[in-house]
Amino acid sequence: MQHENALTHAVELIKRQSVTPEEGGALDYLQDRLEALGFKCHRLPFSEAGTPDVDNLYARIGDGAPHICFAGHTDVVPAGDVGAWRHPPFEAVIDDGVLYGRGAADMKGGVACFLAAVEDYLAVRKRGKGGGGSISFLITGDEEGPAINGTVKMLDWLLERGETIDHCLVGEPTNPAHIGEMIKIGRRGSLNTELTIIGKQGHVAYQHLALNPIEGLAKVIGALLDEPLDNGTDTFMPSNLEFTNLFVPDNAVNIIPGKAVARFNIRFNDAHTPASLRRLIRDRVAAALRDTDFTAQMEFNVNGDSFVTHSPQLVQTLAGAIRKVTGRTPELSTTGGTSDARFIKNHCPVIEFGLVNATIHQINEQTPVRHLQQLSDIY
Repeated sequence: MQHENALTHAVELIKRQSVTPEEGGALDYLQDRLEALGFKCHRLPFSEAGTPDVDNLYARIGDGAPHICFAGHTDVVPAGDVGAWRHPPFEAVIDDGVLYGRGAADMKGGVACFLAAVEDYLAVRKRGKGGGGSISFLITGDEEGPAINGTVKMLDWLLERGETIDHCLVGEPTNPAHIGEMIKIGRRGSLNTELTIIGKQGHVAYQHLALNPIEGLAKVIGALLDEPLDNGTDTFMPSNLEFTNLFVPDNAVNIIPGKAVARFNIRFNDAHTPASLRRLIRDRVAAALRDTDFTAQMEFNVNGDSFVTHSPQLVQTLAGAIRKVTGRTPELSTTGGTSDARFIKNHCPVIEFGLVNATIHQINEQTPVRHLQQLSDIY
């Protein structure tokens, strides 16, 4: 029964156009289904100056321990070129056993599977065959956006109410190709940097009267890339620095610019803290510009720290369910980007497991119907 329910829920959620920060009716649909099951629901709209207003949903059934929370999001990224899709991105078309639509994998499909699993579990418990404890949904509309008015503020709201979570499962798509390949037990941190090299503006024909900051920027780029940031750790791959933009603000072709700017992102492991990484970057920049007249300015923005969840009970329970349904032994991984698990890990043990991530954020995002069946069985 949960197989059919998972597909139905996924179709209905995809049809509701909840592109960040719009709720689009997706949370309404979820709340209606959860209240029918006996969940107590709270809609949690949050706002902050300079950021979009966001609607969120927290729902819980039971008041005892253990309390397991399913966390995720119903907001999706824009569809992009709608005409390039095989099927309209918000019509949730099933074609040859595959469900197409924005959010099919990231992550309305995962939300649908957990909802279907809860429906099935509560039906079994009603017949006297289930356990006690509590189940909750922590669903934001802000994961694909600034991530300011969503999960962070919902967790603060829970703390103010004195509610604690024992274990959390985030339903982000974690598998490369097949259900059961990978559980995320942690994530790398993310540090964005804007680096500005200051020189001296002048005419290109009188270069001796100017100081071209592009030359200084080239020195710094070399210094940042010449040596690895580290060699990896027991649970993480080596940290990685990627330049994402190089530019000179407002400059004519016959002017040596006064400044040159580079932006880069570092995905870092547990060999670093944000503070130690900032020191490392400053030291390398200073060494590159030593004995020159260039100066450097840097602005840092940390999007999340690295973390690993040490909860054998949580990991082994999920891995056992995966083996039972799929026959696979999942890899325990810390690869990939950031997720809202980076906020949840400050409150309770958290791991991530969901659908296949091969088409997320792409044209023709999709998930095979059989994957929805497998994931709902595992959940």
